[in-house]
Amino acid sequence: MAKQFEEKQFNIPDLKGISNQTVEEHLKLYTGYVKNANLILAKVDEYSEDASPLVGAGEEHAYALSEIQRRFGFEFDGLRNHEYYFAHLENGSTPLTASSPLHKAIEEGWGTYDRWFARFKKMAMTRGVGWAVLYYDKHTDQLLNSWIDEQHLGHLTGLSPILMLDMWEHSFVADYQPSGKKQYVEDFFTNLNWQSCEKNLEEAKS
Repeated sequence: MAKQFEEKQFNIPDLKGISNQTVEEHLKLYTGYVKNANLILAKVDEYSEDASPLVGAGEEHAYALSEIQRRFGFEFDGLRNHEYYFAHLENGSTPLTASSPLHKAIEEGWGTYDRWFARFKKMAMTRGVGWAVLYYDKHTDQLLNSWIDEQHLGHLTGLSPILMLDMWEHSFVADYQPSGKKQYVEDFFTNLNWQSCEKNLEEAKS
């Protein structure tokens, strides 16, 4: 029996541009990902007991098992992506100091912080729903920007997320309208607690 995922609680203060109502509704979606990931794990355990790849006994459950296993990546990544995202917004914004290991790593990868920042924001404007992510690759000791479609398509295997920006419309449309996507990105960085990102990098390197 797999362990159940527990819903985390987040201390998110009033944010610039992003309303409390949007945060509350967004947290409900996170709750749904936790619930659905746990439901799939339970069903996998249930169906695995009598599912058979052979024609005959268990055939119906074998098909259902295959389909819910496919779905698990979406629900699990939806759960975990949001835990990164909401942690970025906890406890008020903090700056990224020039002397921090993360700032230095960004400069090593892109030459200047401003160059990385411009590229990351441009990536965040990718059409469609998904996530803009700053990863750390321990194998090459470098940071990488990458886009994830939906919750799970395009995740870079073995890399550690350092910063995750939710670009699904539910994150911003109620406050900004579709045309305000760019301002949402700007406000996210105004609200960002960079200490959460620095912690992610420290843990990724340990």
